[in-house]
Amino acid sequence: MFEAEADGLREIQATRTIRVPEILGCGIQNGESFLELERFTFDRATADTETKLGEQLARLHRHTAERFGWFRDNTIGPTPQINGWSDDWVAFFREKRLDYQLELAAANGYGGEVKVRGNRLSRELSGLFENYEPVASLLHGDLWGGNWGSVNGEPVLYDPAVYYGDRESDIAMTMLFGGFGRPFYEAYEKSWPMAPGHERRLRLYQLYHVLNHLNLFGRSYLNRAVRLIEDLT
Repeated sequence: MFEAEADGLREIQATRTIRVPEILGCGIQNGESFLELERFTFDRATADTETKLGEQLARLHRHTAERFGWFRDNTIGPTPQINGWSDDWVAFFREKRLDYQLELAAANGYGGEVKVRGNRLSRELSGLFENYEPVASLLHGDLWGGNWGSVNGEPVLYDPAVYYGDRESDIAMTMLFGGFGRPFYEAYEKSWPMAPGHERRLRLYQLYHVLNHLNLFGRSYLNRAVRLIEDLT
């Protein structure tokens, strides 16, 4: 897990678009795994910081690959995240994101309405992508409000779950739990406007994270998952 996180930080750092912590060490010592990172003292984010974050994230997303996925698997929280390369984004998201989480949910005892309706959504997934073909953008992958901060007025990203996918996935995660203000969204939209139909796709990408939270933290996320699936089918 730590090695994959370190590789993700290196992948972002190599773009020279947005700051991430320097990696000081990663390995095993006395039987314990460790990842040692640059230490930050965060300050209060301002509207200017959020504007920079929106602009820099758009630049990060313009770093693309020929296919969707990544050269290695990693984790989303402690959950495995499968990243095998694919030429087809819809197939990638269906198999390696949505279906994977639905199978975990069934194994965790949520095999009723979530699984039945989720399987239907999976079969009909291509309908959400009519007239839309995303490019394979470099994604942070887990961009909630707790995974970015401000250092001397400059945005910093950390704790990534990197892969190449639809850039709307990152935007969807920013909207799920808060922590991002209007200046961030306005700056991103100005730098790279969202495509028509993104509103429904954002809810699809949020479903991936809600299902993951259901599998990690339990029943308190069940109703939210069901509502998202109902809204998409």
